[in-house]
Amino acid sequence: MEPATPAPPAPHRVVVLALDGVLTFELGIPQRIFALPRDASGRPLYEVVTCSVREPGPVRTDADYAVLVEHGPEALATADTVLIPATHELGPLLEEGVLAPELAAALALVRPEARLVSICTGAFVLAAAGLLDGRPATTHWGYTALFRRLFPAVRLDPDVLFVDDGVVLTSAGVAAGLDLCLHLVRRDHGAAVANDVARRTVLPPHRNGGQAQYVRSPVPEPRASTTAAARRWALSRLHETIGLRELAARESMSVRTFTRRFRDEVGLSPGQWLVQQRVERARALLETSDLPVDRIARDSGFGTAQSLRQHLQAAIGVTPTAYRRTFRAVGDGPGRG
Repeated sequence: MEPATPAPPAPHRVVVLALDGVLTFELGIPQRIFALPRDASGRPLYEVVTCSVREPGPVRTDADYAVLVEHGPEALATADTVLIPATHELGPLLEEGVLAPELAAALALVRPEARLVSICTGAFVLAAAGLLDGRPATTHWGYTALFRRLFPAVRLDPDVLFVDDGVVLTSAGVAAGLDLCLHLVRRDHGAAVANDVARRTVLPPHRNGGQAQYVRSPVPEPRASTTAAARRWALSRLHETIGLRELAARESMSVRTFTRRFRDEVGLSPGQWLVQQRVERARALLETSDLPVDRIARDSGFGTAQSLRQHLQAAIGVTPTAYRRTFRAVGDGPGRG
């Protein structure tokens, strides 16, 4: 008699807490991102459930319609990840930094081992619950002064897109929530799975969490010189040595002008951006090829295995060998806790 085939792991359950006044864009982000990843056999890697702090029923939004939420707060007790999107109706929380009783009771149901995630003003909820004390965190840059006044024990960084502090992650507003959710897919299942989600949602495959929230000139004026052509040129030559003067020459700019415009458009210096792209190239090769690490280091532009190892450690905290071992089989990753 053949041994029974072990059952596949249950999908990682993401429970989204929809509070009154929830911003509809942010509320839709988890379903849009986490519904897409699949393992090698086509099974979903995540399950997304939306709940409220009350019995199932309508929840007000920031738009001219409500959403019908089918789960009450008890769903929080089943979560592997709890995600709190932004809301503009936090009441006493925005005035005194205190949770409303029904919200406090709902959060008390969350398991200690659950991962906690917030988008935009959702960080106020985590902070008021004491879950960010002593931790680095971020929120929308427009709420910086209020957040610091209410929660001085939190190490707020208002200048980044998101902060990954292990089991607690916070993002800035609006589109930064997309970056954070895509980052979670990448962290859980590797770059190949995350890049597939990015392609299907027409998103940039990766924006580093340390990138600035407020980019002064993200959309240049028509006919204005940009750095896009230089970036396309560099991406086709990551395996080569690329100097700042070469990049500037592609746009017929001085080095100073190019550097300033590049940072305005991308939010990173040219050097930081090149390292980021080379790390992404190396991750993809580690996941999808059997090339030796030395070859991957050369093909991604790091030159040597030691240099690749140092940059990968700095970016994601693991060695190339450990990364390949973890993510070589696309679709492996955390299931239900």
